[in-house]
Amino acid sequence: MENSSYSLLSSEADSQRTLYPYVTGTSVIGIKYKDGILMVADMGGSYGSTLRYKSVERMKPVGKHSLIGASGEISDFQEILRYLDELTLNDSMWDDGNSLGPKEVHNYLTRVMYNRRNKFNPLWNSLVLGGVKNGQKYLGTVNMIGVHYEDNHVATGFGNHLARPILRDEWHENLSFEDGVKLLEKCMRVLLYRDRSAVNKLQIAKITDEGVTISQPYSLKTFWNFSAFQNPTVGAEGSW
Repeated sequence: MENSSYSLLSSEADSQRTLYPYVTGTSVIGIKYKDGILMVADMGGSYGSTLRYKSVERMKPVGKHSLIGASGEISDFQEILRYLDELTLNDSMWDDGNSLGPKEVHNYLTRVMYNRRNKFNPLWNSLVLGGVKNGQKYLGTVNMIGVHYEDNHVATGFGNHLARPILRDEWHENLSFEDGVKLLEKCMRVLLYRDRSAVNKLQIAKITDEGVTISQPYSLKTFWNFSAFQNPTVGAEGSW
């Protein structure tokens, strides 16, 4: 009897994992600009197709030199933040004058995501990791199965399809802070029009050699009177 009850308890414990994402965040976009890295994400948390939460912060500083943003399952992102807290604590305990840079943190995250994927217990997130150390800018991404790369601009979720074409056309390495913010806002406005999970409440974060700054939430000005929005079924016979 004891063995059977133990096996029942252990099987229940093993099942406490993300088998399917429940509360999720949508796109995160990151770009390099003249002085560092800029990142943007809205604050929506969707329960299925219901926009259940509207004040979810999806960008956080990591140590002295890095900034992380996440789309996907919010509880898994919280677990990743616990991993990163432990990583930075262990790093600081060495007290050797060195600290982990963004490249090291990104490499760590790629190993974590790929390891969990191999256990068929993935962390259901796509992550953007950016930072600056010793004047060197770094920006990379990794998804839930460990696919990762670094680039001058990255995006997750719908942003990878709708925002990156804009970034390919308009991004350049000498972007000022003001122009970088305008470019990110343009991308977020497109996502707001086209992504049902997007919400008009966003934050912009920047990281330079001086540290991380995350803005207060704010909204974009939008225009919904386009003719295609007014009459979405014109020319589509048989549609609703």
